[in-house]
Amino acid sequence: MGTAPKQSSIRTLNQDGSFNTGRRRSNFFHDSYHELLSASWPKFLFLVLSTYFLVNLVFAILYFFCNPESFEGMRTTSREVHFSDCFFFSIQTLATIGYGRISPVQLLPNLIVSIEALVSLMGLALVTGLFFTRFSRPTARVIFSKNAVITKYDGKDVLMFRMANERLNHIVEAHVDVALAHIIVQPDGERFRNLTDLKLKRRKSPLFASTWTVMHFIEPDSPLYQKSKEDLEKCEAEILVSLSGLDETFAQTIHARYSYTADDLVWNKKFEDILVRDANGQISVNLKKMHELKAS
Repeated sequence: MGTAPKQSSIRTLNQDGSFNTGRRRSNFFHDSYHELLSASWPKFLFLVLSTYFLVNLVFAILYFFCNPESFEGMRTTSREVHFSDCFFFSIQTLATIGYGRISPVQLLPNLIVSIEALVSLMGLALVTGLFFTRFSRPTARVIFSKNAVITKYDGKDVLMFRMANERLNHIVEAHVDVALAHIIVQPDGERFRNLTDLKLKRRKSPLFASTWTVMHFIEPDSPLYQKSKEDLEKCEAEILVSLSGLDETFAQTIHARYSYTADDLVWNKKFEDILVRDANGQISVNLKKMHELKAS
């Protein structure tokens, strides 16, 4: 049997920014548009291809049960050949290809073709809109250091982590919020999860172009004051990070999220310098050292 995970590894927020809290819905169609926009690309493509196949299958069955004499060019040498002709005739109709070998000549199949043509127009408009919205939706490419460190800065204990913008553009008016989620036990034994905002040395950056080191001084009013790793594990502490800003390329607000548990905190270390200056004085960022630490 596998070992049960430590409490500190149970996250509210996954490190890819997705939430780790499950939610139950009555059915998919309650908010299907949002579901299609927020689904992963593999899931979205699977749904599109599955729907495409099922629609063609339904119309192929309708064509199959029509009188074979209702079509010109339809092969009826066997049921399998007949159904395959019906299925691929449906694909040709849905895609408005029209090779011309098979064509309806009676009222019923012409009515079915008319309905399929309408479904094709609406389906193409819907899928095109979904693809455009998914591709045009602005997303952040911000990376966070794998660890947060607790070290000395100006003689004071400080919690530090850093962020970097992977894209070559700028995030304007960037704003970061950090909160500590932890379990509080009431005198009667009741447990509940509490969120406490952490005061930061700097919450805003007018131009987030390269890197940003976020710092929280661990003073007596800090929920991290005199807390050890064991204390944080016991209360299932998790540091939640939320970054927002204006993407200058799309002129739209973007978001990025990350979290650190007690397992991700490192004491008495500091980050390696990732700013590099060449012979011409040009400063660049070496993201390969983004996660590297050294002794403080």
